[in-house]
Amino acid sequence: MGPTVRGTIVRPGRIAVHIALILYTILALGPILLILVNAFKTRRAIFADPLGLPNGQTFTTIGFDRVFANADFGLYFFNSLTVTLVSLVLIVLIGAMAAWALTEYRFPGNTLLSLYLAIGIMVPIRLGSVSILRMMVELNLVNTLTALILVYVAQGLPLAILILGEFIQQIPKDLRDAARCDGVSEYRIFFSIILPLISPAVATVAVFTMVPVWNDLWFPLILAPGDGKQTITLGVQQFIGQYVTDWNAVLASLTLAIAPVLVLYLVFSRYLVRGLTAGAVK
Repeated sequence: MGPTVRGTIVRPGRIAVHIALILYTILALGPILLILVNAFKTRRAIFADPLGLPNGQTFTTIGFDRVFANADFGLYFFNSLTVTLVSLVLIVLIGAMAAWALTEYRFPGNTLLSLYLAIGIMVPIRLGSVSILRMMVELNLVNTLTALILVYVAQGLPLAILILGEFIQQIPKDLRDAARCDGVSEYRIFFSIILPLISPAVATVAVFTMVPVWNDLWFPLILAPGDGKQTITLGVQQFIGQYVTDWNAVLASLTLAIAPVLVLYLVFSRYLVRGLTAGAVK
């Protein structure tokens, strides 16, 4: 038994858990804070004191000025936003409908299909990069945003179906049967009853889907490296040269790229926690 604080027993195990969580938070937020701080410092100050805060002598916005002066950066941002939002909508919609079908209806091959989708979580999609590239070449989809959207939808569906399926199983069956007795169609049951009830899971899937899609560099480099189709992560590479790197512009670009992810997390953080905890218990 440990010491007490205002009548509450403080156990050593609980203290160790909180210390571990604090250290992990520092480890996770450290690189983000380092980018944000150095994005507003001169090049000399970045290398002289990378951990120091900007002051009157080191503060500068020259990196952001160079980024906004680049006419293509807005296009890169738009491409990333388009790919991410379209992929997100398709993953949530198709994933929810597939999870509803697999959990609600019993048909031959139901278990095998669920197992097949589960394998998609365990096997990284990048292992099939060569086959994916060959397929996109045959479909004439190289250097198109459509190729990226198709890959990201295939990448995100297995996890989305797993999370959404766990939530759908927790919805009382009597609620669905009562709707059927009233003559409600299956489509209306799904869109009017099931989908609103699994909104925490939808938010969880949205966060887990957006982050890897927005930050991905691998598939944009392989499938859409052409001018006019580059995403923001690939567009940042133009500031990195073989001999000279414009670190002010690189850090400014990364700061602008981080902003949408942080905003999304702040908006859906409450639903994200609910989605993670609710699916863990029956």
